Amino acid sequence: MTDAAQRAGQRPSATPGPDAVLAVRGLRRSFEQAGVRIDVLRGIDLDVRRGEIVALLGPSGSGKSTFLQAVGLLEGGFEGSIRIGGEEVAELSDANRTRVRRDTLGFVYQFHHLLPDFTAAENVIIPQLVRGASRADAQARAEALLGVLGLAERLTHRPSKLSGGEQQRVAVARALANRPALVLADEPTGNLDEATADIVFAEFLRLVREEGSAALVATHNERIAAKMDRVLRLHDGRLE
Repeated sequence: MTDAAQRAGQRPSATPGPDAVLAVRGLRRSFEQAGVRIDVLRGIDLDVRRGEIVALLGPSGSGKSTFLQAVGLLEGGFEGSIRIGGEEVAELSDANRTRVRRDTLGFVYQFHHLLPDFTAAENVIIPQLVRGASRADAQARAEALLGVLGLAERLTHRPSKLSGGEQQRVAVARALANRPALVLADEPTGNLDEATADIVFAEFLRLVREEGSAALVATHNERIAAKMDRVLRLHDGRLE
C-alpha cells in the first residue's frame, strides 16, 4: 500500500506486503466486568514496515497498552491474526512465544524496569547472554549502545545512582541489545519531565533508525507523535 493510501486511512490489504515486520488483522479483545461486556479492541488491522516508526496515539484508557500487550505476546485472550516477521504468532506455544519476544522484539516501557542489583552495562548485557551471545560480545555491544546514548561514563552505575533520563536511556539500550526487528514502546518518556523527555525520545528515534529496527510507539503526546513517520489514532477500539 502506498504512503498516500496510508495517510488517507485506508485499511491494509488482506495479504501483508513482503516488507511488513508486523501485520495484524482483525484483532479483538473484550473483557467482562460486573456482567457487562467491554470491547477494548474492535477489529484492528495494521502493518508496520521495516525501518518504519509508527505512533499509536490515543488518550489514557483507549486501548493502546492492551494492543501492545497483544502484539508483544504478553497477554492472551485475543482474537485475530498477528504476524511478526512473517510468522503467525497468535497461537504459538509458551516456549515459542518466549523465543519470538527474545529474538525479534524489544520493549521500552514508561517505567524503566531495570534490574536494581546490576549495573547499567549489566542490564544491557543480560538479555544478550540469555539469547546466547558470548560475554565479550555482549559487553562490547552494551558499551557501544550506552556510549551512543551518552552513558559511557555511567556503565558501572546501578539504577539507583542514575537520573530518570539516564535510567530510560539504559532501558532503550536494553531494548535494542539483541537487534530486534520490532521495538514496542509504551509511553517511553511518559515518566520524564518535558525537557528530558524530548532529549531521550530524540535519542531513541536516532538509535532505532541507525539500528534499522521498526518501532510502534504508544503515546498520548501529540508533539512526540508528530516526530514519527506515521501517526495512527486509536479511538473506541478502532484505528483511525
